[in-house]
Parts: sequence; structure tokens; C-alpha cells
Amino acid sequence: MAKLKRVNQVLILLGILLVPSIFYLVISSGENNYEKLTIFGPREPVAGSPGDTLYHSIPEFTLTSHTGKEFNSATALKDKIFVAEFFFATCPTICPKMTMQMKRLQEKFKDEPEIVLVSFTVDPARDTVAALEAYASQYGVDASKWNLLTGDKKVIYDLARHGFFLAAMDGDGGEHDFIHSEKLVLIDKDKRIRGYYDGTDYENVNELMDEILVLKWEYKKK
Repeated sequence: MAKLKRVNQVLILLGILLVPSIFYLVISSGENNYEKLTIFGPREPVAGSPGDTLYHSIPEFTLTSHTGKEFNSATALKDKIFVAEFFFATCPTICPKMTMQMKRLQEKFKDEPEIVLVSFTVDPARDTVAALEAYASQYGVDASKWNLLTGDKKVIYDLARHGFFLAAMDGDGGEHDFIHSEKLVLIDKDKRIRGYYDGTDYENVNELMDEILVLKWEYKKK
């Protein structure tokens, strides 16, 4: 009996000693130990500061939303984390799958105003405001969270190629130029690219959701 009592005392002592260590491990492996996401794209020279560079950032743009309102990125995306895609409304293959995954993102982050979604049409000649409005209605797009954008093809294609790096081959945004990508792109509040994800892959979009939370925590820690 005395031996059993001593064993119980040792176990209690070990428990007292181990609880703080276990608590520390939980905390250090949780949100306080998030690693920063990769920043994609080249480093670019800083004007007026020879030798200094900054990571590539998405240039400002002005297009038109499916609501018919002007969409100016300088104001609409200020202090926002956003996910971008390039699609077209009549696409019969990957675009409906991507749209459904974007809708999942809309629902996941519906109560978080700092996170928004942007879809650029790559077929602006056919994807007029009216066409995009109909598409938005079909898929339940919430304009306070998600904007479908149309406008000048050259502007959109220049963004796809040189802003988001979604096309390997060069082009002029002309009549016969065409870009089609399944990628969703995660952009931080500083307009830097933080990740590429397959917008047709459910599990990869789950990863995107997780990394949005990591990015949010990165800004919170600042």
C-alpha cells in the first residue's frame, strides 16, 4: 500500500511538472508560431533610392464592376487581403468549378470585411456589365464581398501577365490574344502576391483558406 501511495505521489508530481511544458508546446505550435507566407515575384528598384528594392506589387487599376459601378483598386482594395481569379462567363470547363470555389471563400469569410474577392473577365467583349450581372445572380455573388470586373482588354491582360504573372507567353491584349488559368491568387494588404492555388481543387482551396488565416495573423502581429 505504501509503495502504491509513493507511485501516486510521483505521478502527481510529474503531472504538476509536465502541465506547464505541455501548455507551452500548445501555445508555441499554435497561432503564436505562425510562419510568414512566401512573397512571390521579383524584387523591384525603389525610385530615388539606388540599391534598394521592394517585392513586386499589383499595380493600381480602374475597371467596372458587375454592379455597373467604377472599381478603383486604390480605394476598393485599400487595406484588404484579396483573392483574384481570371475567368469568363461562357466558359464551359474550369470556370464554373472556380466560381464554386470562390463562392466557398465568400461564405467562409462573409463576416470579415478585410477579405474580399475579385474576378477579372478575360473576355470583356462578351462579358458586359449586364452579362456579369446575370452571372453574379446565377451564382449568388455578394457585391459587398465579391466583384466581377470587366473593362479594357489590354488593361486586364496586362494585369494578368505583368501584375499577377498568370501567363508565360507574351501578348498584346488584342483580338486574338487569350489567357485562361485555373489559378486563384492570394494578395496581401501591401498588394504583394502570397500564394497560387488550383481553383478547381477542393483541397487546394482549403489550403488557401488556411493561408488566409495565416496572413491575417501576420498582419495582426504587426
